[in-house]
Amino acid sequence: MAELTKKPIQGGEFLIREVEAHEVFIPEEFNEEQLMIAQSCRDFTYNRVHPNVNALDAHDRDLLKSLMQEAGELGLLGVSVPEAYNGFGQSFVTSMRATEEMSKGFSFSVAYSAHTGIGTLPILYYGTEDQKQKYVSKLATGEFVGAYCLTEPGAGSDANSGKTKAVLSEDGKHYVINGQKMWITNGGIADLFIVFAKIDDDKNLSAFIIEADKEGITVNAEEEKMGIKGSSTTQIFFNNVKVPAENLLGERNGGFKIALYVLNIGRIKLAGGAIGACKAVIDYTVNYANERKQFKTLISSFGAIKYKLAQQALLTYATESATYRASQNIEDAIKGYIAEGMAEGPAYLEGIKEFAIEAAMMKVFASESLDYVVDEGVQIHGGMGYSAETKVEKAYRDARINRIFEGTNEINRLLSVEMLLRKAFSGQLNLLKPAKAVADELLDIPDFGSGAEGYYEEKHRYIKNFKKAILLVSGAALQKFQAKLDEKQELIMNAADMLIQAYVAESMVLRVQKLESMKGADAVKLYKDMVDIFVYDAASKIFKNGTDGVNSFAEGDEQVAMLMGLKRFTKVAPVNVMEARRRIADKIIEENKYPF
Repeated sequence: MAELTKKPIQGGEFLIREVEAHEVFIPEEFNEEQLMIAQSCRDFTYNRVHPNVNALDAHDRDLLKSLMQEAGELGLLGVSVPEAYNGFGQSFVTSMRATEEMSKGFSFSVAYSAHTGIGTLPILYYGTEDQKQKYVSKLATGEFVGAYCLTEPGAGSDANSGKTKAVLSEDGKHYVINGQKMWITNGGIADLFIVFAKIDDDKNLSAFIIEADKEGITVNAEEEKMGIKGSSTTQIFFNNVKVPAENLLGERNGGFKIALYVLNIGRIKLAGGAIGACKAVIDYTVNYANERKQFKTLISSFGAIKYKLAQQALLTYATESATYRASQNIEDAIKGYIAEGMAEGPAYLEGIKEFAIEAAMMKVFASESLDYVVDEGVQIHGGMGYSAETKVEKAYRDARINRIFEGTNEINRLLSVEMLLRKAFSGQLNLLKPAKAVADELLDIPDFGSGAEGYYEEKHRYIKNFKKAILLVSGAALQKFQAKLDEKQELIMNAADMLIQAYVAESMVLRVQKLESMKGADAVKLYKDMVDIFVYDAASKIFKNGTDGVNSFAEGDEQVAMLMGLKRFTKVAPVNVMEARRRIADKIIEENKYPF
């Protein structure tokens, strides 16, 4: 009965709540329908996109648009769009699985993600019924390609500072839009723009739906980019563009809220995309390592190469574990809001908002994990990895944008902590009591375990201590700086990195624990190796970030006590990481692909 009455977890609550394995979703639980949709995405990616990658990179926009239309005809653009608007009406987690597979299509996945996410969802969740019938139905089938026009020259991360203006005509029938947008994904192939502008002298943005064939719209030539060359990226100018008044999206002054909510969606979707890209690059890399000989020996047999392959797989598995955990939490929150009587659109947005902290953290972790995977993919390829003939070279260049997309990783680190504190100050999360308890615990005799713990009991104790380390540093920093803490960005980023490591470590432990309950101990031996390594590494990273944080504000006895506490809370048993990584790598090498 306890399980039935346990309240659903809130966003950010993982820091102060012990989560049990049965509470999390793991990828091994995907059902047959979800796997069939994933297979359809995989088939399209490898059969239609991969043979055309070079032409797409050469800016063949007719080809790009035709592939988008093909994807629409197959239903791949409307996976999570309700059936009433020509979609499949699938769950949020299913849409994440589709994103993972489509992300193996290099820069085509950027066009796909922009269209299905920021190009469609604002209308689906903020539009009137007429707007949804008119536009979402066409976006879901690929008849229309969508684009999202927010960024402006000089605005950067401060999106609300944009200068594009909208003026309502005297007869009230249309708005006249003037302004400039830049870095617009799908700009050169879009039939529909979602454009953000300020009406008159409003403080906040409003959003508008603008059809691309309107007079006064000028689309510049394609931007030449470091990577994602196969996606269309342009500047767009609006010169006295007349937009019907009924094409205002949402409420006046409500555009900034739309932009923020959509960014939350984009962040967790980016993490899903990174999973697929990581898996694809590992496949390319081990294929090469199993063919390339040096000193008459396959390079896959070298310990230095095995380290890299194992670490690639470890970070991929970690990203996957935490991302799908957060995705299911989002889906559960959406269902909860609907059960309370909220309409589907607002429920979707509130569910995403509830786990905005986790979305921001996973955006950071996933994009940086992918950067490691592609970088070592190039390194294992050696000189060939620097050749434009290889897939890893393309993947390397394409991956770099992910640390900038959807808010830079620096912004997302700051946001994850800021949102957590905001929840605490508003009374949604009681962080004060646990933080005080941790401070008091420094005076107690340390508990390093009984020595008779089971495997998962030990790991959960480590995770619990990691969270204490976070509460220790964050609580003391907040007490020291109070409202001025937001000026100490370096300290906030230390706390963010501690949060991310603890969340991902816990997600891996819970996944493997649940998997063992489903398949037995023999089936998870290598997965335990990954958990052992990740938790061992996370302990040192949390200790380092915590130490840097403490040393930036504490002195004297307080500093000594807190550093001793950090050492206590990050103490873990030794792990033979060399042998563990070799076992993981040997499995990858044996199967000649990412096998987990």
